[in-house]
Amino acid sequence: MGLSRQLVGVSIYPLFSGSGPDRLRMAHFRSYIWDPVLIVSQIVLMQCIYYSFLGLWLAGVDGLVQTTRSLNQIFSYEILSFATMQGRLSMMAFVLNSLTCALGLWLFIRRGKQCLDFTVTVHFFHMIGCWIYNTHLPTSLAWWLVNVASMALMAVIGEYLCMRTELMAIPVNTGPKSNL
Repeated sequence: MGLSRQLVGVSIYPLFSGSGPDRLRMAHFRSYIWDPVLIVSQIVLMQCIYYSFLGLWLAGVDGLVQTTRSLNQIFSYEILSFATMQGRLSMMAFVLNSLTCALGLWLFIRRGKQCLDFTVTVHFFHMIGCWIYNTHLPTSLAWWLVNVASMALMAVIGEYLCMRTELMAIPVNTGPKSNL
């Protein structure tokens, strides 16, 4: 550290050069602390949001078409098709679910740069669940198209909402203004 100060002529650690409370406040500004418990709990929360709202959207679709509810609608890739009305409405439920999950990213993740990570994680676990439920990877083109489109919508809208919140103006001085 001393050698680098002598070579450059200035301190390479300006955040730590102060003393007192300003030093501590500046040292922790926008710091990221590795917290695996927080990350795992956020992943579990996003999975719960994903399946809860997907179930609600599918229940709404079932009410429109008067069909019975089953786990096939969530995990079976054969349900999603362009040929049947139930398949198209199920696809619509998956797309609408990506919008509600984007709100979940905004409310609970709150970091724009983590939205893509959590979106891919949610859809990866959904793919694993579909793989286990069907005993093989989904082979329907419609399933892959719907999930890729849902993933893109969820990530882009979630990141947009989080970025708007992150970029809000931070009031620096709330006291009376003085003329200099």
